[in-house]
Order: sequence, then structure tokens, then C-alpha cells
Amino acid sequence: NSGVVCLLRPLLLDVVPSIRQTTALALGRLADYDVELAEAVVKAGIIPQLISSLPEENRYYKKAAAFVLRAIAKHSPQLAQAIVQCGALEMLVICLEDFDPGVKEGASWAFGYIARHNPELSQAVVDAGAVPLLVLCIQEPEIALKRIAASTLSDISKHSPELAQTVVDARAIAHLAQMIPNPDAKLKRQVLSALSQIAKHSVDLAELVVEAEIFPVVLTCLKDSDEYVKKNGATLIREIAKHTPELSQLIVNSGGVAAVVDCIGSCRGTVRLPGIMTLGYVAAHSEDLSMAVIVSKGIPPLCACLIEEHEDHIKAAAAWALGQIGRHTAEHARHVAVANVLPTLLDIFVDPHSSEDLKTKASRFKALKNILQKCTYLPALEPLLHEAPPTIMKHIIGQFSKVLPHDSKARRLFVTTGGLKKVQEIKAEPGSLLQEYINTINNCYPEEIVR
Repeated sequence: NSGVVCLLRPLLLDVVPSIRQTTALALGRLADYDVELAEAVVKAGIIPQLISSLPEENRYYKKAAAFVLRAIAKHSPQLAQAIVQCGALEMLVICLEDFDPGVKEGASWAFGYIARHNPELSQAVVDAGAVPLLVLCIQEPEIALKRIAASTLSDISKHSPELAQTVVDARAIAHLAQMIPNPDAKLKRQVLSALSQIAKHSVDLAELVVEAEIFPVVLTCLKDSDEYVKKNGATLIREIAKHTPELSQLIVNSGGVAAVVDCIGSCRGTVRLPGIMTLGYVAAHSEDLSMAVIVSKGIPPLCACLIEEHEDHIKAAAAWALGQIGRHTAEHARHVAVANVLPTLLDIFVDPHSSEDLKTKASRFKALKNILQKCTYLPALEPLLHEAPPTIMKHIIGQFSKVLPHDSKARRLFVTTGGLKKVQEIKAEPGSLLQEYINTINNCYPEEIVR
């Protein structure tokens, strides 16, 4: 408000180097504060002046200049675009080639803030020739530089398969994979994130990541003391598992499912989410893979998530994963039913406080329906007869109508536990599927028992 930005501008051309550096630092701190101040710095025409003499400047000024560009770019795609239009990317590439690690770090950081906004800005970073230099940066000995360069490669890769491919073509995967065992937690977070962003786009990219021999070393990340390392490690496994049964089988063979199950059991909150999704993706591919999740004791921790977690989207993911496990055969559904999942899913469905997304996933359309359509384990179904709403009821009655005609012991139990009585109380539309199911059940018994 006092017009300081305009007063600072001529100081960028001062003959004293320390004044130029301190001015750039002041502008960076102003721009970093909020979007209006960043816009004011851009409108004052400072960027061209800031970068005009950059190649001749010393390392302190280069670091400060990179800080200004990063501080402006972080706020919005529009501000990042303004920096690109001023020709700042070419100057940042010069900084990436500097001998000083701090200058490289500043430039990497600025590139990351520009690339993260959208595919167009990320493409501009690629076109400026930054990617091969960033891959060189992750090979430098300085941990801080490795972290920022890996983070920037992650930001470039995330938008599209084509952008991820440019990172792959620069031979980034092998160097990233080598850093997974690094003891520095913050570096591991960024490395796992970058590999996840590459693997998520396609089967081919996921296979390239796997070929870098990330298994079984990535499984150690699921036991890491750092929550974000755990989460990013599970995310990487999830992004690989989702593509094909073959990739999921590779994860199973390397002990990945058991490690994910342990990870879900040992943490809470959003850290659990990628692990939950991983189990769902693996189970969805085939009967055998779903059975591998069951054998690895994947059902109990998923049930625990339904009960313990407060966030609806985590419960929804757990419900979805259980649905994927139970949807294949009667045997799969029985394993889920025996774990007492069905009453919990039903409670979520009828709970007025559940979000729509959660209800949908735990409702007739998804988890509950998937399991009920295969479940022939009547002791688990019977308690639901007394609580289920009509939308769920028809699936439960449908399963009874399949089993009772062929199982005399089940028929006797159905009478003594009050199941048959409950069926008589259900009001079904004449000619409806539900009425057909009820008729089939009633036909299993003499008329006087039904009466």
C-alpha cells in the first residue's frame, strides 16, 4: 500500500551486488505472502528486470531470483503462466546448470511450482529442457537437492502419460528406484511419489517401474516410522496393482499383499487409504487374487476400517474393497460374511448420517449387493432379514430361495429361528421378483407350516 514494490524495482539494477540480492529476497517474501502481492509484483514489471542479468550474477542473487519466481508461481496457473511468458524458464535452466547446489535447488523448486498446476505449464517446463538436468540433480550428493528434484519430476509426471514418458526417456526411473532404501524420510517420500505418478498412467509405464526392481525393497517402506513414506509406498503399490492381473500377481508373489495388510492394521486415518484401495484392486482382478487377499488375512483390517474410521471416504473405500473380495464366488462371499461384515455394511447403509458416496458404495449397488449375490452362508444372512430395507431385502430373500429348496437342515433352522415368519410379513408387489422368491421359499414347506 505504501508503494514499496515500485521503490524496490530500480534497486534490482543497483551497482552494489548485496543490494540487488536483498531486494530480490524482499520481493520474494512479499510475493510469497499471498496472491494479491504476487500479482502486484508481476504488474510492476519486475520479472523481466529480475532475470535480465541473471547469467552474469553471483550464486546468492540467482538463489534469491529463483525464490521470487517460485513465490509467484505457487499461487495460481495464471501467475505461473506470466512467469513463463517473461522468458523465466530459459533463465531457470541456466541456474540448473550452475555448479552451486543451492542455485540448482532454487531452480528445481521454481520448476516444480510451475509444473504442478496443469499439463500445459508442465509441458513448457519439458520444452525448456529441464527434465534431463533434473535427472542429473537427483544424482548429486546433496540430499536437499535430490529431494526437490525428485519432487519436481513427480509434479511433471502427474498430468499425462506423455509427460511421464518424457521423464522415463530421461532415464529417471532407475535413479529414483535406487533411492528407495535411502535413510532420509523426506527424500523417500518424494521418490515414491515420483514413481507413483509415472506408474499410474498406463500398463507400460507401470511395467517399466516394476522392471527397475522396486520389489521387494518398496515393501520395507510400509513399515517405515514416517507416515508419509508409508502412505506413498502403499500408493505406489496401488498404482501398479490397478492395471492388470499379472502386475497384481507379481505383488502377491513378492509378499506385497501381506505387507499391505500389516500396514493397514498398524496405522490410522488417510494413511490407510492407498492400502485399502490396493487390496480392492488386487481382489477385483480374479478369483485367485481375491483368495490371495483372504489368505493374507485382508478381511479383518478392512472390517476394522469400517468400524474405526470417522472419515466417510475411508469407510467407502473399505466397503468397496470388501465388495471386490466377496463378489467372485459363494466361497469368497462366505469368508466376508463370517467376518460379520454384512451387519456393519447394512448399518452404514441405513445410517442417516452416512454421506451419499458412502451409502452408494455400501449399498445394494456395490459392496452389499456384490457379496449378497454370492453369499449362500445363511447364518450370516438371517439376522439381516429383521433389519434390511426393501432395496436390500430382495437380494437376501433371493439367496434363501436358492439354498432352501436343496438343504433340509437349513429349512428346519429357518423355521425355528423365525426366518420363515419374517418372510410372511414382507409385503411384495404381486408378480414382482421378490414375490417370486417368497413363493419359492413357501413352496419348500407344507401349507400349514407357512400358515
